[in-house]
Amino acid sequence: MTILVTGAAGFIGFHVATALLARGETVVGLDSVNDYYDVSLKRARLALLLPNAQFRFVEGDISDKAVLDALIAAHPDLDRIVHLAAQAGVRYSLEEPRAYIKANIVGHLEILELARNMPRLKHLVYASSSSVYGGSRTLPFGLDDRCDEPQSLYAATKRADELMSFTYSHLYSIPATGLRFFTVYGPWGRPDMAPMLFARAVLEGKPIRLFNNGDMERDFTYIDDVVAGVIAALDRPPEGTPPHRVFNLGNHRTEQLRHFVDVIERSCGRKADIVLASMQPGDVQRTYADIATSRRDLGFEPKTSIEQGIPIFVAWFRRFYGL
Repeated sequence: MTILVTGAAGFIGFHVATALLARGETVVGLDSVNDYYDVSLKRARLALLLPNAQFRFVEGDISDKAVLDALIAAHPDLDRIVHLAAQAGVRYSLEEPRAYIKANIVGHLEILELARNMPRLKHLVYASSSSVYGGSRTLPFGLDDRCDEPQSLYAATKRADELMSFTYSHLYSIPATGLRFFTVYGPWGRPDMAPMLFARAVLEGKPIRLFNNGDMERDFTYIDDVVAGVIAALDRPPEGTPPHRVFNLGNHRTEQLRHFVDVIERSCGRKADIVLASMQPGDVQRTYADIATSRRDLGFEPKTSIEQGIPIFVAWFRRFYGL
């Protein structure tokens, strides 16, 4: 049987597809390869996947029903979906809100419709986000916390995805699992996220802006730990009524932004030029994952601290960009 991985040219999708191929799975990757960030990075990821005989790639948009109809017709053996394609980024949602509705609402609906019409479907795993917790002051963020005060349109679309998925599970008995990712970083990461922005600035001698005057905390989660959680979830379809569950995938450890910068400085061997700035619209001050349920039900156990993960990321970054 075959697994569909949407967003296969993206950061998490690339790593998940790589891990699935490594354990002998057949994978169909779907990605629009849009220009939200450097397309050459996406193509470089794909270049590592394409030589594998068990990998097939389809370039197309998840919000395009015709693309999905053609995909399922060409691959009738698909029985699982890992849906990671989305329009990412909190701040960009202030500039291009329609991109989020198209990718994260319409696109997610089309994936749900695809799942509903797959006679062999065993499980749909989809990406949610820690952003759904909004500005919650209850730490760590637990699965029973309220998620009805999103601080950005991106967060609102991700919460909508969870609600839509619950509804489809209820109506059509689709086994579906949502995964709330907490600030994922590592090799092949996204250029719009803090690890790469900060590493590039330090290595190029450019200033780093720390929002909220640096008084920020994040639960940074290394990519290998996240991939282990995604695959553990994929292998454990929910059996309840309706068959829908949500899990946090985080490091269960919150880091001060200043300490995070310190680790990047040490990894780069250079000091940062820090500029303090006010809080950005749509952002939240802190994130921190309660992973008790993920530990119990998925065997999820993050192993990588930022002291271990950031040097690996920086080493990859310097090799890839020649810095």
